[in-house]
Amino acid sequence: MPWHGEGALLLLSGASGAADAFVFLCVGQVFAGVMTGNLVLLGASAAGAGEDGVALKVAVALGAYFCGVAAGALMTGRRGPRVRVLLGAEVVLLGAAAALWGLELGTSYGDRLGVLALVAVAMGVQGRVRVTPTNYFTGTLTSLAGRVALREPRGGDGWVLGRLAAVVAGAALAALAERWWSPGAALGAVVMAAGALVLETVPYRGGRPGPGKGKPRPDRGNPAGAV
Repeated sequence: MPWHGEGALLLLSGASGAADAFVFLCVGQVFAGVMTGNLVLLGASAAGAGEDGVALKVAVALGAYFCGVAAGALMTGRRGPRVRVLLGAEVVLLGAAAALWGLELGTSYGDRLGVLALVAVAMGVQGRVRVTPTNYFTGTLTSLAGRVALREPRGGDGWVLGRLAAVVAGAALAALAERWWSPGAALGAVVMAAGALVLETVPYRGGRPGPGKGKPRPDRGNPAGAV
C-alpha cells in the first residue's frame, strides 16, 4: 500500500482513539467504537456497578454503532467500498458532534446521548472503510504479539505499531483538549478523519489500489487473520 494509504490508516486509528476518549470523558463511562468494552460495561451496570444511566448510554452506543455499520454497508453495496464517500460521511457526523459540543448544546443528559449517537454512528461507518481495522485493535495486538513471540515479523509490522501508537496519541490529544479547552475536546477526531479523507483522495501511483482496500472480511476480528 502506498505511504498515503498507510498514513490514512494511522489518522483513522488516531481518530478512533480521540473519539473514544472524548465520549468516555465527556459523556461518561461509555465508548463510541470499542463495543467489547461497552458490552462489559453493560454487564457491570446490570449488576449494579458504575454510574446511574450507564446502561442507557451503552444501549445508545451499541444501537448507533450498529446503524453506522449498516449504513456503511449500504453505501458500499456490492460494488466494493467507496472510501471517500464513507470518510466524507464520517467527517460530517464527527463535525456535527464537535459543533454541538463546542457550542455547548450538549449539556443535558439527553443532549449528550445525541452527541454519543453521532460519534458512535461515525465509528460504525469507519469500521466499513478498510479491511484493516481502525477502530478496534485487540486482534491486531494479538497477532503482533504472536508474531513477535514466534520471531516471525512482517515487513508491515512497523505500521501496525504505528496504528497502535496512533490510538494512544489520539486519546491523549482528546484528553488534553478536554482538560485545557473542553469545547474543543471533539475536534481532534474530526481533524484526523478529515486528514484521512484528504489522503484517500490523493490518487495512488499507478492507479491501482493498495491491498488494504476491499470489503471487511467476516473473520476480520479473528486474531489469526488480523493485521
